[in-house]
Amino acid sequence: MVSHTSQFTHSVKPVPAEAVQAYDHETDVLVVGFGCAGAAVALEASGAGAAVTILERASGPGGSSALSGGEIYLGGGTPVQAACGFTDTARDMAAYLIGALGPDADEEKIHVYSEHSLEHFGWLAGQGVPFKESLWDSPTWVPPTDDGLMWMGEAAWPYNQQAAPAARGHRVQSEGFGGKVLMDRLVEAVSTRTDAEVHADTRALRLIVDEQGRACGVIARRFGTDYAYRARRGVVLTTGGFVDNEAMLAEHAPELVGSAKVSDSGDDGLGIVMAQAAGAAVRRMSTGQVGIQTIPGYMTRGIVVNGHGQRFINEDVYPGLVGIEALYRQGMNVWVVLDEEAFEDVPEEERWGLQPTHVAETVAELEKEMGLPENALQHTVAEYNRHAENAEDPWFRKSARWLRPLRAPFAAIDVRLGMAPPEGGSAGGNGAAVFTLGGLVTDTDGRVHDLDGGPIAGLYAAGRASSGLHGGGYISGTSLGPGTFFGRRAGLAAAGSATAGAEATGVQE
Repeated sequence: MVSHTSQFTHSVKPVPAEAVQAYDHETDVLVVGFGCAGAAVALEASGAGAAVTILERASGPGGSSALSGGEIYLGGGTPVQAACGFTDTARDMAAYLIGALGPDADEEKIHVYSEHSLEHFGWLAGQGVPFKESLWDSPTWVPPTDDGLMWMGEAAWPYNQQAAPAARGHRVQSEGFGGKVLMDRLVEAVSTRTDAEVHADTRALRLIVDEQGRACGVIARRFGTDYAYRARRGVVLTTGGFVDNEAMLAEHAPELVGSAKVSDSGDDGLGIVMAQAAGAAVRRMSTGQVGIQTIPGYMTRGIVVNGHGQRFINEDVYPGLVGIEALYRQGMNVWVVLDEEAFEDVPEEERWGLQPTHVAETVAELEKEMGLPENALQHTVAEYNRHAENAEDPWFRKSARWLRPLRAPFAAIDVRLGMAPPEGGSAGGNGAAVFTLGGLVTDTDGRVHDLDGGPIAGLYAAGRASSGLHGGGYISGTSLGPGTFFGRRAGLAAAGSATAGAEATGVQE
């Protein structure tokens, strides 16, 4: 068996503090990674009076956060929700997240995040992060407008039975993807802190631990030279997930191998492995977000079927949940079936150039072209249409808003071809775009826990390096939102951490 550490060309084992002859740099809180979580750590730690140093392996900040759509899951009655006519509570927000992010979602973190969501919105706005007070009311991955609020499946069954539906997908105002705007504002805020400095082009390699097992620094490499960094109060890992580490994927999340990756190409899992080498526990390493490569508006207006021609989910849930079902339980042998009216009903700017891969005048002809078992799709469409005539869906309870009989001519989209138009051929991979969700076990203050369930002194984590809210599900906005929120808490906890003296770290001063 090949270990995931084989992808790294150096040891990941911690360096004993007594082996460090001298430190090249000292700080109170050492943050490893400068995405949105790392920025939040730095802002809160410096605000609490700690000197902060951020190590960033790239030449500048941003990471995968800057490439994201900019969705932040927030609720509890934010000003944007109120302006759009929604009344919301932290209790309903938590109930929805527990259902949609399950099974085995982290309920303690969800409750803490939901209870403080309104305050966190205020914090983000206070950093200059813009949110437009308007609603995008159609299914989509990313709105083609700068609207600041969108649905994330809250009105879909069974979640509408568990919590009062309210749109909670807050989107950073921008033309296009909002992640860059989010990072620009956070980076600008960090730049105003005189007690926070950034060391770019600097890649952390190994933790430094003292005789008591406390994380007290990092060995990092910059332009081929290794440097020792001492952290007097704490080390905070915000290094992202491990979707770009093929060996780790094969070991922990083999279902994700072969999919397109949603990252900045730097999510190699090194932060996770460094902490594991110091005794850290991990959670939910097999899970991932799966962006099925088709248009949500097509799915809600049509039906989604598997290789047996059968529906397997209500198509109006958050589209990432369709993707998770498709990859983990259907092997990506999945099709979107729709008719001409459904296709035309999706505005051209929302189609992203995606055209059907098969068209036919009858369901029988379409079924044959798709290579499905005889009569399978015909039976599925007939049953769907029979109930849709009465705006009902007893099989999967899709909202009446999207229910109507499908009429000739018909079309199908093979999601395995990805987002490329049919004449362009396959986009590569299996039609899924993924990132990892599992990571280090942390408490609600970002403390990394060991295999015995206790915190590792001096070691914290936030963002995708940690195991966040998620169980088996995912909703957009539950990366950037909890990443910044729990990053803030980790920054405060690290800044308030008792510092070990020079003698305890083995440093000769």
